[in-house]
Amino acid sequence: MPRYEYRCRACGTTFELNRPMAESSDPASCPDGHDDTVKLLSTVAVTGASASSSPRPPSGGGGGGGGCCGGGCCG
Repeated sequence: MPRYEYRCRACGTTFELNRPMAESSDPASCPDGHDDTVKLLSTVAVTGASASSSPRPPSGGGGGGGGCCGGGCCG
């Protein structure tokens, strides 16, 4: 379930709520009970194993295998 961040305009408290996406725009009360809140825009950084792995070799020949000019079929 997504987590949304909100800020209370009355007291300045920032808080998070887990709620379905369909309810993301619904009003949210702060932990102190104030109803004047605004949903904050969050940025998400997604990283995976591919971000730290070595780059792939270039495609399209030049790697010493197959192809006419790299495989020894030329005479």
